[in-house]
Amino acid sequence: MKKTILIILLLCCFSLDSYGQDKEKIERAALDYIEGFYEGDTTKIKRSIHPDLSKLGYGSSSGGSKEHIMTYERAIGFARDVAGNPEWAAPKDAVKKIEILDAQDKIACVKLTLYWGIDYLLMVKYDDKWMISKVLWQSLE
Repeated sequence: MKKTILIILLLCCFSLDSYGQDKEKIERAALDYIEGFYEGDTTKIKRSIHPDLSKLGYGSSSGGSKEHIMTYERAIGFARDVAGNPEWAAPKDAVKKIEILDAQDKIACVKLTLYWGIDYLLMVKYDDKWMISKVLWQSLE
């Protein structure tokens, strides 16, 4: 009986440690995504998003809500634009709230609260590296 309890406890500890390591990697990918756009850092964007990225969002415009679609290439281009136009960069104190809504061994769902709005990230673990595959977002206005 004692051996069974010990084995169960060891398995629980191993599972918690494994999630802890993945949690850090998930948060790092989300932070690279945020900082890549905030700072115009294409290295962080490339590190955090998968080439199959599909990003769909709704932002405010003078005529109401406008749909925006972004691919991997457009995300890198946007980061380059921010790097080339410092006034496009996020304010130094811009919000960077990361909430892991769910995480499994290969997939995760993350909610970001950012200065432009809310982003929901669907992430996939590729070769022990967490990357963003899909994004849905909406501006706060």
